[in-house]
Amino acid sequence: MFSKWISWMTRVWMHQGRSLITIGLLVLTLGLTGCGNTMLRSQASQVPQLVVSELSDPKTFNTVMSREANAALGYMYEGLLSTNGLTGDLEPGLAESWEISDNNQRIIFTLRERLKWSDGEPLTVDDVVFSFNDVYFNEKIPSSQRDILRVGEEGLFPTVTKVGDRQVEVRSPEPFSPLLRFAGSIEILPKHALATYVYSTGEDGNPRFLGAWGTETPPQEIIGNGPYRLRSYQPGERIILDRNPHYWRKGPQNEAQPYIERIVIQIVESPDTALAQFRSGGLDTIGIQPNYFTLVKREEERGNFSIYDGGPALSTTFLTFNLNQGTRNGQPLVDPNKLRWFTNVNFRRAVAHAIDRQAMINNIYQGIGEPQDSPIYKQSSYYLSPEEGLPVYDYNPERARELLLSDGFQYNSQGQLLDAEGVSVRFNLITNAGNKIRESLGTQIKQDLEAIGITVDFRPIAFNTLVSRLSDTLDWDAHILGFVGGGIDPNSGFNIWSVNGTLHTFNQNPVTGDPIEGRVIADWEQRITNLYIQGSQEFDEGRRREIYAETQRLAQEYLPFIHLVNPLALSAVRNKVQGIRFSALGGTQWNIYELRIEE
Repeated sequence: MFSKWISWMTRVWMHQGRSLITIGLLVLTLGLTGCGNTMLRSQASQVPQLVVSELSDPKTFNTVMSREANAALGYMYEGLLSTNGLTGDLEPGLAESWEISDNNQRIIFTLRERLKWSDGEPLTVDDVVFSFNDVYFNEKIPSSQRDILRVGEEGLFPTVTKVGDRQVEVRSPEPFSPLLRFAGSIEILPKHALATYVYSTGEDGNPRFLGAWGTETPPQEIIGNGPYRLRSYQPGERIILDRNPHYWRKGPQNEAQPYIERIVIQIVESPDTALAQFRSGGLDTIGIQPNYFTLVKREEERGNFSIYDGGPALSTTFLTFNLNQGTRNGQPLVDPNKLRWFTNVNFRRAVAHAIDRQAMINNIYQGIGEPQDSPIYKQSSYYLSPEEGLPVYDYNPERARELLLSDGFQYNSQGQLLDAEGVSVRFNLITNAGNKIRESLGTQIKQDLEAIGITVDFRPIAFNTLVSRLSDTLDWDAHILGFVGGGIDPNSGFNIWSVNGTLHTFNQNPVTGDPIEGRVIADWEQRITNLYIQGSQEFDEGRRREIYAETQRLAQEYLPFIHLVNPLALSAVRNKVQGIRFSALGGTQWNIYELRIEE
């Protein structure tokens, strides 16, 4: 129930325990050649399997330390509660029931009987207490989960206590309206497998947990509680997960679930490769990027698949500048000249006015999308529309020039923009390589800004490299990325809007690495953080909507993120995959446990 970076814009499924932020989880079958292809075909003939794809290798199999979307983890872990992918309602998960006190500050969850981890060990209340108290509340273990569990202005954590053999109490120190959803949705971790990493430290003095369960870890050592468990990982090729024989769910005849025996996640080089494999008949499902829609739609009947349309995607796509005024080891994180421009709100407003988002929709999204202005999804009851007072920045290059000139910028005889010191305005723009939509967005932004005299050096880079630069080295000028996840409760974005959040990317505290000095928090930035805290403590829905409306107005007034386009949530699924209940919220596989392959 928190946001993460996504490397692709297509969102395919929501994990039962939380809103999983997938990295373009395209379902793909038999994508390799040679002996690997033969192996997969042989396996497919023996067991029901679904083969999906990701653009990038995972950085870790540690669900707490994973800051980017990682589809494998969504199959492997669950929380106390599950989320209905159609309605967003909370439903029983590892906990069969829960009781809430009259003041809404105390919840008692009752676990199901005879729960087990994927290695057959018992899953108990002790695991729940360990997960919260020793991992998520551990100040030495940075995570997005920890961000969203902070309560009130002091950022206190709930207390989590064992009160029975199957009962655990979660008590909030102050009113906290998303307590049930957040506490119920966070993944439960195996104490017997991870305690030694949490309680011991490495040479750097940090818990060994920070490096635990990396991609080199033997699969049998990685223990989960979800419908699948890790079988193997071959870097650059594939991740294979087998059905968890100890998974708790049962079907209507008390039969074991899930029904699909195996998930294969292929690491593919680009969406184009995935599309080619889908068209050749090897894929089971694909998240449809807008530039592919016409082609895929034309082949729907012949290819024996169905296209699902969930309406506007629960995702954001944006351009953002590095506003961090801090220094590291005596060196500024951002070039001082560029920092003057980036921290100038009229510069950001001018950039917003200079970007032709309708052209993006027409040319890049093939008309399948709409301008995006708010960080809160349209499906949320907390969404503020332009008609209700949300500031917007329509395409207006002349207005962009007026804003720049009014703030001391000037043009030379060649039409190049100079700042008040006579420095030519030029910056680097990055996004993740292989995402054709974002690469096209970057190309258009470069052209649009050149039209108002700004030079942009645009370079796509590997996704994992991009994530490291944004969260660790903080070495970047501007980037194009997107957030997905968290469902429709706006406070799930607290890890973005908290000044100390792990995804507060425009003015980030480093997640790892050397500390920074001199970081400056703007008044509006702190105000948004404070409003999110107020919203989390407000139970009156009308008042809560007013609070989050103000956060949206401030976000659009000061533009830390320049939002671009909201596409439709579109997926194509082979008709042999039965049981699909698609929505923009849940995607194609939120109910993976009840899907079947029927040839």
